[in-house]
Amino acid sequence: MNRRHVTLAAIALTLGLTYGVWYSYSVFLVALLKEFGWSRSVLAGAFSVFTLVHGAANPFIGILCDRIGPRRLVMFGGAALGLALYANGYIDTPGHLYLGFGVLTALAVACCGWVPAVVLVQRQFMDRLGFSLGIVSSGIGLGMLFVVPLCQLLIESLGWRAAWQILGAICAGWIVPAAWFLLRDDAPRPVLAPQARTASAQGTGAQELTLGEALRTQQFWLVLGAFFFGNVCSQTLHVHQVAFLVDHGLAAMAAASVVGVVGVASVFGKSGGGWLSDRYERELIYVIGIAIMVLAVGALALVGAVPSHWGAYAYAVLLGVGYSATAALIPAMVSDRFRGRRFGLILGVGLFASALGSALGPWMAGRLFDMTGSYAIAFVIAAACGTVAGAAGWRAGSLRRRAINNQVGSA
Repeated sequence: MNRRHVTLAAIALTLGLTYGVWYSYSVFLVALLKEFGWSRSVLAGAFSVFTLVHGAANPFIGILCDRIGPRRLVMFGGAALGLALYANGYIDTPGHLYLGFGVLTALAVACCGWVPAVVLVQRQFMDRLGFSLGIVSSGIGLGMLFVVPLCQLLIESLGWRAAWQILGAICAGWIVPAAWFLLRDDAPRPVLAPQARTASAQGTGAQELTLGEALRTQQFWLVLGAFFFGNVCSQTLHVHQVAFLVDHGLAAMAAASVVGVVGVASVFGKSGGGWLSDRYERELIYVIGIAIMVLAVGALALVGAVPSHWGAYAYAVLLGVGYSATAALIPAMVSDRFRGRRFGLILGVGLFASALGSALGPWMAGRLFDMTGSYAIAFVIAAACGTVAGAAGWRAGSLRRRAINNQVGSA
């Protein structure tokens, strides 16, 4: 295994643990609901604060990646994540939950999460960017496969407090030494002139812009729209799926295993979607992923109407493939348009839009459940938002095709 393979594997495993914390909240939500009896909007609100803080931190994380390099941030984030999760074991009030998980854990996840990972990959693997991002982001699927059921097992055997603390020890025990020994900071590669490029046509049309210049382009806002609306759809399902399935007769461990199936499917969705996006138009693969994710919304609603384990697993496969392809492709779509020294900052701002969607969707679903006793309206809104995200991605692709044609015509 050469150095490049080691780097991809280390980033993938780090993301698996980091975002295993993110996706395991769905099983902690059920445990907290059982122990404290807090409303679902209160519990989902803590996750919304988590995603908002995580997203608001991303532009600053991007600036730090551009200035000091991502490796140091990953090391710091791993240590901070271990401490934050240990502190979560002492939660007794909603305020503690919002501060411990919503703020401190979110900041730690941002420091060792997606922005540093994307910057590391974008600097070292431009020759196969889509596939490389798919590989490392498939680590998130492995986190869902192993971390979420592990947390449920720990909750059932030792309680949710010990589960969070053990998870913190595992995260710090891997992330800090892995970043120290296995990762390295490379300087950003310059954007080549069109006639000198040897990379795939996916990068044709990319520009080295400042954030202010990027904000004045329609492409930037379309990608932001895809970030925002796509995450309203996906995170509504991720946060509430375990509670929904338990409400409709599945045991908590069985519902947690459904999340694991989502993780397995996402490994194939991310690596396969990334591989396809290096060979076909990225936006086309993105729209296909969105369509599959919208089908997953309908599949989950159908499981509620006709409960079955096999129906739940079919839903999990659809969600895993659909959401994962879109999540892995969006950063590559940003890189296709905006590269250079300000890439980390531009990506971080885009991920803040993603965080807004991740915050709004789960809170909205919890609030609507508290008001109506049902997720029906929330699922309709989630499907509609997924459709809007697909339309934004398609429009962004048509504009990029036009830009490439103009560039070729003027060459």
